[in-house]
Amino acid sequence: MAPRPEDGNVASTTTPSKDAAVLPAYSTVPLVTKDSESNDPWDLPELQDTGVKWAELDTKGKVLRVVISVAKFVLLLGFLYMFVCSLDILSSAFQLVGGKAAGDIFQDNVVLSNPVAGLVIGVLVTVLVQSSSTSSSIVVSMVSSGLLEVQSAVPIIMGANIGTSVTNTIVAVMQAGDRNEFRRAFAGATVHDFFNWLSVLVLLPLEVATGVLYKLTKLLIDSFHIQTGQDAPDLLKVITKPLTKNIIELDSSVISDIAIGDPSARNKSLIKVWCKTKELSTPENITIPGVINCTTGALCWAEGNQTWMQKNITTTINLKRCGHIFAWTDLPDLAVGLILLALSLLVLCTCLILIVKLLNSMLKGQVAIAIKKVLNTDFPFPFGWVTGYLAILVGAGMTFIVQSSSVFTSAITPLVGIGVISIERAYPLTLGSNIGTTTTAILAAMASPGEKLANSLQVALCHFFFNIFGILLWFPIPITRVPIRLAKALGNCTAKYRWFAVVYLMLCFFIMPLTILGLSIAGWQVLVAVGVPVLVLAAFVVAVNVMQPRWPRFLPPVLRTWDFLPRPLHSLAPWDAAVSRATGFCTRRCRRCCRRCCRCCRCCRSGVAEEEGGAADVAAEKKADLEMYDNPALSVEDEKGHVQTVSRTHL
Repeated sequence: MAPRPEDGNVASTTTPSKDAAVLPAYSTVPLVTKDSESNDPWDLPELQDTGVKWAELDTKGKVLRVVISVAKFVLLLGFLYMFVCSLDILSSAFQLVGGKAAGDIFQDNVVLSNPVAGLVIGVLVTVLVQSSSTSSSIVVSMVSSGLLEVQSAVPIIMGANIGTSVTNTIVAVMQAGDRNEFRRAFAGATVHDFFNWLSVLVLLPLEVATGVLYKLTKLLIDSFHIQTGQDAPDLLKVITKPLTKNIIELDSSVISDIAIGDPSARNKSLIKVWCKTKELSTPENITIPGVINCTTGALCWAEGNQTWMQKNITTTINLKRCGHIFAWTDLPDLAVGLILLALSLLVLCTCLILIVKLLNSMLKGQVAIAIKKVLNTDFPFPFGWVTGYLAILVGAGMTFIVQSSSVFTSAITPLVGIGVISIERAYPLTLGSNIGTTTTAILAAMASPGEKLANSLQVALCHFFFNIFGILLWFPIPITRVPIRLAKALGNCTAKYRWFAVVYLMLCFFIMPLTILGLSIAGWQVLVAVGVPVLVLAAFVVAVNVMQPRWPRFLPPVLRTWDFLPRPLHSLAPWDAAVSRATGFCTRRCRRCCRRCCRCCRCCRSGVAEEEGGAADVAAEKKADLEMYDNPALSVEDEKGHVQTVSRTHL
């Protein structure tokens, strides 16, 4: 600090005259530090109310605000309705595009006997039909008809649990516009993926070794006298069917018929053309090779050299054509599926963008504070642990009502993105959604006929206990909530390299399952020869990555960093540069250059962008701004009488 001037030093205490030149003050101390990186990106943002307060409005303004708020709420409900309907149409489109292929996949019982192949088949089929209920119903049909054993069905059910999480991941990709929103939304969606994959990694080997799920469900089925129940509640279909039935109606039984080997189903279309039919049974005389081929109880006789049998022939009479727009076209299933896929994705993206905009405009001020407080506040000590389990019950109940885990998880994904729900609260809601979708399957299985009830219910219970065991593994103890940490790490990665979200989606739900399926078809020897080294290498990489920041002294010097490998093998920056060159977008390091020129700068073209986004840029962002105190003595008038204040000085 400068010494205090002496009392006798008049010059030092006198205010400078108008003509005197005042030099700017210099200081080596940063008076104001602007560090945008100091905030945690996972903190829920404060949704500020920038409008006029209610108390400051006149009567006309208050009425107008109420009308606008009601209109926004009605629009929000309308967009939510269209969002759910577009998910239903998206599921139908995927069934049209890949439904018959899904049925063909289930036909190879040799492959299904391999638990790993059964797992990836469950993933692929659920991704193809965009519905875990459809894939589960196919499995139940095969088990009931004796084509598949319950033990072989358990891995397929696990795969269906993984495949159903692709929908909310697709929804999260649609929020890639804002970096922090995308970070939170993608993490909130993929926490479902990580929970399912980690549960499979533990429970599938345990099931293969001990058959714990099969034995437990078999014990329950044999111990309790369970009678046929009623159909599961179908509230969501009641709401959406008035619209979706005018767009498309499908006959999902065709896929099940293909799976159980019905040759006539292969030539049928999934598109339902006749919604009202009548079956007539008429007796007809047919010739058979001999009396030995006569059906028991049927009337058979011989006339000359021919043997005749009377057989009832069932004829289907079409009474009423369906009212949807594709009932009058002759387009193949694939063409209709592609049309619906494009339209449903367009409506889905549009509704999602508008929902996020409306939520951002509505959830402000006291409304935002109240909603965030209700959703994210824990119970007081010592009952804080109850909050997570209550959220699980809420997720299960909501999924039970809408009868679709995809719809529920896709609906909360935008709320996680805009910061209304934290990822820590979205995690138990997602776990509850997994339970909710299995309870509806249990009720549906209880409505099966008597001869199919035991097997159908056992498959549904296997699905239920798989999710229960997964929750016991990855939720009760906070340190075991690994899916949250993995989802946040992936969210940070995709926020920095947004194209990686598409790579993740294709890798986890298409490329990796197809590769494992191909190795399984080649034989278990090939699968083991390729899979075991890959798993060992993956475990080694994970262990080294965990030890590098925490216990580097226990690692050899060469393994304390990955710098000994080529950069594309341990960094996404070179791949980011390649994607930037291919798509015409500049990398983060080159943004400053690109503002000055109409095309990507030299560093974008040469692909030398660093993984950290450029050390120089980070340093520039964190550089402290030097600003002077608000002191009248630092104000100087120019020749025209305008006051000039020196407010910033660079050293």
